[in-house]
This record gives sequence, C-alpha cells and structure tokens, in this order.
Amino acid sequence: MNTNMFKAGDEVLAADSYSTVNDIPIEELPLPVDFVWGAATAAYQIEGAAYEDGKGRSIWDTFTHLEPSRTNGENGDVTCDHYNRMPEDVELMASYGMDVYRFSIAWSRIIPLGGRNDPLNEKGIAFYNDLIDRLLAHKIEPVVTLFHWDTPQGIYDRYGAFLNTTEFRADFEHYARLCFSRFGDRVKKWITFNEPYIISVFGHHSGVLAPGRSTANGGDSRVEPWRVGHTIILSHTSVVQIYATEFQPSQFGTISIALNSHFYEPWDATSSVHIDAAQRRLEFYVGWFGDPIFLGKDYPASMRLQLGSRLPEFSPAEIELLRQSVPINTFYGMNHYSTKYARALPDPPAEDDCTGNVEEGPTNNKGEEIGPASGMSWLRVAPVGFRKLLNWVWNRYQLPIIVTENGCPCPGESQMTLEQAVDDKFRSRYIGLYLDAISRAIYEDGVPVQGYYVWSLMDNFEWSAGYGPRYGITHVNYNSLVRTPKNSASYLRKTFRERRVARQE
Repeated sequence: MNTNMFKAGDEVLAADSYSTVNDIPIEELPLPVDFVWGAATAAYQIEGAAYEDGKGRSIWDTFTHLEPSRTNGENGDVTCDHYNRMPEDVELMASYGMDVYRFSIAWSRIIPLGGRNDPLNEKGIAFYNDLIDRLLAHKIEPVVTLFHWDTPQGIYDRYGAFLNTTEFRADFEHYARLCFSRFGDRVKKWITFNEPYIISVFGHHSGVLAPGRSTANGGDSRVEPWRVGHTIILSHTSVVQIYATEFQPSQFGTISIALNSHFYEPWDATSSVHIDAAQRRLEFYVGWFGDPIFLGKDYPASMRLQLGSRLPEFSPAEIELLRQSVPINTFYGMNHYSTKYARALPDPPAEDDCTGNVEEGPTNNKGEEIGPASGMSWLRVAPVGFRKLLNWVWNRYQLPIIVTENGCPCPGESQMTLEQAVDDKFRSRYIGLYLDAISRAIYEDGVPVQGYYVWSLMDNFEWSAGYGPRYGITHVNYNSLVRTPKNSASYLRKTFRERRVARQE
C-alpha cells in the first residue's frame, strides 16, 4: 500500500484504487497489548421475541409490518431468537476469545410503553441481568448501548418521540437512570445513542428507516432531521451529566456516544471546490453531533451558513451544559464501514438538502473507484480512508477512539451455500486490512485507538434490507436458527492473539 500518499490529518490527498480486494496487501501489523476486540449487535436485529414476556412494541415492530412493506416483506419478530438462545450465544462468544460484547437494550422490553410514568417489565430487566452475568462469568466485558433506533411505540404515539425535545429528554433520562441503577454495578462502559445521523436523516428525512417520516408522508424533511438531531444531543448531554453525578462516583464506569461516518475524498483532488466539499461533508456528518458533544460548542459554521433558521439554536444554558459535559465523554465511539468521493454540486442546495450540497459516490473525476465492492454496492474496501478518518476525528476531538462497529458482507453471500458462506475470505481480508489501518494510525500517526468491535456477531435482520445482507462472523440459518462459526471468527481469534504485543522501542 502506498502510504506515502498520506500525511496524518490531511484528508485532501487521493486514496489508492484497487480492482479487487486481493490486490491490497495485508501486513498483519501489530496492535497494543491492551487493545481489546469483540463484536457488536443491536436488540431489534437479533433478539426476536417481539411480543414475549411483556415486551412493548417499538417503532420497528410497527415499521416492519407496514403494507406495502418497506423492509423486503420481512421483520424482526423472531430474527435470530437471541432472547431465547442467549446462553448459547454467550458460549459462542467465549469460544471466539472475545474481550468485549457490545449490545443494546430494547427500551420497550424493560419499559413497555416507554414513558417515565409507565410500568416496568421485570422479566425484561431479568433478561439483561442474566446476559450481563453470563458475559462476566466468561470474562467478556459488557458494553451497553441504551438506544439503537428502537423507540418505544408508546412515546412515539404520545408526542412524536424525538420531535418533542422536552418530553423525549425527560423520558430518556428516566430510562437511562433505570439502566444505570439496575445494571451499572457490572456495566462499566455505556453508549447513549447509536448513530444519531441515521436516526435523524434516514428516519426523518428520506423515511427509509423507522419511523419512516418524510415530506412525502406528512413530515417535513426541511426541518425535522435538525430538530431530531438537536433532541439527541441534548438528551445525550443530560444523561452523561446524570451518570457523572449520580452513578459514576460509585460505579466507576465511562460513557459516550457512537457516531457513524464514511470518510470523504475530494472527487477532484486538484480542485479547492471539491476539497472543500469533502471537508464540508464530514462536518455535516460528524461535526453535526461531534462539535456540540465533544467540543461543547455550536454546530459547525458550514451548517449554520447553509441551513440558517432551520438549524435549532442552543440556549446559553444549553451551551453551558454542553461545555460542562465535554470531559465526561471519555471516548469517541466510531462506527465506520467505507469511504466515498465528495463532489461539490454546482447549483444552490435544495431546501431539504442534508449533505452540505455534496454528491457522494464510489468514483472520482478520473473514473477511478475508491475500492473493491463488498456485498453492498456502497460498502467499498478502502482502509486508507479509514486511517484518515481516525486521524480526522483525533485531530478535531482529541479523544481516544473505540471502533464500535466495522465489517462487511461478502459479495454474493446471501446466495451462497452454508459451506461457501463459512469460507468468508473476503470478510477476513477486509478485517485484516482495516486492522492494519488501525495499527498505522496508532504507531505512525499517534492516534489512540483502544478497541475494535466487529459488526456483527451473527447474521441478522438488516433493517430495511431484511435478511439479505449477511454481516456476521457467525452464519445463521433463518429457518432452523442454527449458528455456524465462519472462518472470519477463527481469523479474528488468531489475529488478535498474534498481533497484540508490547511495543518494541
């Protein structure tokens, strides 16, 4: 790999381009001896048991049963049935040698209607207590996400959830306190929200994810995404304050948020217009949430300039709360899968634009692809971009980074036989290359990356794509629900056993 094309923190230089994943060399570079690895999942995607033991409905239970279907005619009613097969799944994690397991709590499983005055569901609470205890018994650290997209339908029906900042913030505070009080004696790493960009844009702009709001169906794509994002930032900030003042002194844990983003290369690396567009796209994607949460300041100037009054204002009291919360966010959770080219659009932005007036795609002005395609056309193998994003985030926020999601489906995997799917060389190469990028970021660039959580522990319900894409390091037969480890699971166990070494000075 031509690393001399890259300088730490310089996001404007061109990425390498390869025709196949096999063209990119894996070097199996070292990682720190205390670097941790594990796998990540989300409750709605794996738990199933959608109506068992008192669980309430979430917006995803509703969204996946709409007619006509918006999820490929499929739903998460059963999915991997992790709720009933959890002990088997923990044994599987232990066999992989995982250090950590990141999972989310289904809000409506422990507070079926979601609100601060609604009854609790002790059976749901008991499930997560059992999961946490089993993980710890196998020396696997639980990393808990409070919210991974599955808003209780009860609070959505009452006030539109994120669209009402005051009400949602109060209900989320109550829910978080419940989780901290019931699980925090054993859980030492918390994530408030998973991918607020996706909640805001895909749920309330394009409407392709639950709750499916857009201008086309009664929403307002011009303003609602920004209102939702504002609610998330303030709700996150309130909860980290609650944790710091009420729970951290006795529980000694840490808390933060998981932000997702592609990295963006300029469509034309010789043009300042497209170089600026790549930077602006990152600010509209990462800076939107990162600047208020990790810097305690207003939204990026590029957003204020384009969006004007559509972007909510922080009150002086809210800005002060953001500033006070900065040191409480003790790590940056990074969900990252791929890199794209960013091209500045020549015309003024549309009224509902949420990109910074940028077109993104897999090829540049010379027709060169950013990298080989995986099983999803948008997900290209581009480890150079990953390294650049690690640098961009570190240079901007100065926080240690945990890669809270990273992975891919193999090309054609959904049509493979079991034998073919288990022999997932493409996924293993992808992981190996991205781990090399982490090593370079740590040792050559000085970026403190602390861990890597592969997405995902097992094949599961992939939101609007249903059961098509398979991201798991474990194959799941969706008829029999039999789990079969893929070769990537063995690769991960072996590579972390061999890569983690004390640094030689």
